[in-house]
Amino acid sequence: MLQQTAEITYWIAFTAGVLSFASPCVLPLIPSYLTYITGLSFSQLDETHPTTKVRLTVLRHSLCFIAGFSVVFILLGAIAGIASSQIEASLREGLEWVEKIGGLLILLFGVHMTGLFHFGVLLGDKRVHLQKKPSGFIGTFVVGLAFAAGWTPCIGPILASILVVAASSGQVGEGIILLTAYSLGLGVPFLLSGLLFHQFLSAFKRFRKHIRLVEICTGVMLIAVGIMLMFNMLGEITMFFYQWVPVQG
Repeated sequence: MLQQTAEITYWIAFTAGVLSFASPCVLPLIPSYLTYITGLSFSQLDETHPTTKVRLTVLRHSLCFIAGFSVVFILLGAIAGIASSQIEASLREGLEWVEKIGGLLILLFGVHMTGLFHFGVLLGDKRVHLQKKPSGFIGTFVVGLAFAAGWTPCIGPILASILVVAASSGQVGEGIILLTAYSLGLGVPFLLSGLLFHQFLSAFKRFRKHIRLVEICTGVMLIAVGIMLMFNMLGEITMFFYQWVPVQG
């Protein structure tokens, strides 16, 4: 039962990463990020059939960029797990309070993303700007670190929500796995958008008008997760899910 609940939270974390990628302050900037980290021109990236050299350049730099922000996110997940472990050790009912307060925070983050109410004090802009990209793959890795360290208000509520879930787990390993899943959800579409840049631009032109709808749906998902944490409903939801969805193993 605990393992099944964990699997659900992993999928929630991965989905949260994908939704972070599709957020209004990340998705429109993907072309700029790709040209910045790879050093390639827009026309080189937008070729219908890019050369092998271009694809390898995009692949290597994208992986370094993803590794950069993943290190920061996973470290935050480990810190969240350590913090909750300390609470559990010093206070018997610590995790229960972490879940309830954390659930409330996630709910508020969800309300913020739907646009019903904005919490500017909690979610100020903390972007980090690099005037000039450091050279080479190490430089791209540093850009990834900077991206993670200065996430924008759009990605902040989603990431913060996953960190709250990590903290409520009470385990360092669980926090690391959750933030790894989140990083994969953010990193995989970024990598694909670079390797399939021409197709990405075509799809983005059609998808652009739906970005606000995605943001609202993300907010609703966070509100639902927050409520489940507040009332300790994750286990019940997992049982219901596994009754209707056949699972092997």
